[in-house]
Amino acid sequence: MALLRHTNQPAVERQALTINPAKTCQPVGALYAALGVHNCLPHSHGSQGCCSYHRSVLTRHYKEPVMAATSSFTEGSSVFGGQSNLLAAIENIFTLYAPDIIAVHTTCLSETIGDDIPQIAAKAQNEGKIPAGKFVIHANTPSYVGSHVTGFANMTKSLVSYFAEKGPAKLRTVNVVPGWVEPADMREIKRIAALMGVEIILFPDTSDVLDAPQIGKHEFYPRGGVTVQALRKTGSSQATIALGPTASGSAALELEKKCEVEATMLELPIGLRATDAFIDALRRIAGVEVPQALKDERGRLMDVITDMHQYFYGKRVALWGDPDQLVSLAGFLADVDMQPVYTVTGTPGRAFEERLTRVLAGRVPGVRMRQGAQADMFLLHQWIKEQAVDLLVGNTYGKYIARDENIPLVRHGFPILDRVGHAYFPSVGYLGGIRMLEKILQALQDKQDRDCPEEAVELVM
Repeated sequence: MALLRHTNQPAVERQALTINPAKTCQPVGALYAALGVHNCLPHSHGSQGCCSYHRSVLTRHYKEPVMAATSSFTEGSSVFGGQSNLLAAIENIFTLYAPDIIAVHTTCLSETIGDDIPQIAAKAQNEGKIPAGKFVIHANTPSYVGSHVTGFANMTKSLVSYFAEKGPAKLRTVNVVPGWVEPADMREIKRIAALMGVEIILFPDTSDVLDAPQIGKHEFYPRGGVTVQALRKTGSSQATIALGPTASGSAALELEKKCEVEATMLELPIGLRATDAFIDALRRIAGVEVPQALKDERGRLMDVITDMHQYFYGKRVALWGDPDQLVSLAGFLADVDMQPVYTVTGTPGRAFEERLTRVLAGRVPGVRMRQGAQADMFLLHQWIKEQAVDLLVGNTYGKYIARDENIPLVRHGFPILDRVGHAYFPSVGYLGGIRMLEKILQALQDKQDRDCPEEAVELVM
């Protein structure tokens, strides 16, 4: 808090220093993606401390126990390589925990050493350490490049590389890669598809894994997650819909290249337009009609936008988080005549700024956007000090700015460490859009009630 009050103004360009980054590291995303596979145990090939951090940040966000194994590098492993550690780990994991899949992701240390994971896995196979019908897969995820979003993308692409098979004939299924969203969002995507009568293969799928019901005993492998059988069928589906190019695009393109399954790239279905695009893509690919139930949900979202427009109009908003989330959120806010003027993401990639510019379509004056290492919370705070905003939308790390500048905060994205419920209520789809607007409206009106003088308190707002 004290540091934030000394944030310098105006903003100073930095080339080699990141202060309070708007991201976390690749292995966190790889671990999350692996948890979306049924009976899969993620494995961190590196030091025990790395794995502890990756598990803890996911546990704190989802308020669920996150299982993962580690190669537990010591000084010797750091010098001579981690092959012996990983070979022992593979044998012990299959013996003690009996997963169907071990999903290995690398860390800074193992990447710097240069451990060859496919070679080590092949050696484990030759030595009989991998039981029949079981699998060891991997993704390269050094923390010194990319972010948790690219780690998720890399592991999701690996699911395609290892399992997708092109069958003799096309199936009626449609693949959907959901991107980094909450378990509730994945459940909502499946619900929408079911209402439309479209059979989808959603991968990865963390619903019923990181929001599993309380049954009175601990289940090491909850019932959720996409199965190996379903992953194999992805190579015979009619098409793949990638929701969010940053997190989902690489898997969809790999399927197109490997199995000739056509890829369709869409933004995350957050808000009216993006949800329309997703539903229309499902309708077109599967050759079905949009049911009345979904039309009614769309109408209710339209009703909320119409009724509450006076409260949204002209409000300036600052956003931070993951690229796919930010592009769709910014477009949705602009659609209700809010002004998402500041947007930062620590995930690198120039395409983010191009996509954001496209969805805003010149509707928001004074936009400032930034991606990469120096697009951090310190920069965002500098911008806000130069010209204030009415609302903050992002993860828990924005609460210090909210507190310091007395700006309402809507928590959204990853990680949310100081609230509960985000894993259980969707932000995608028409229902998710209604919930997002309700959260925004509550935050704005709570501040109005809190700050207005006694004589101006209104019972009906």
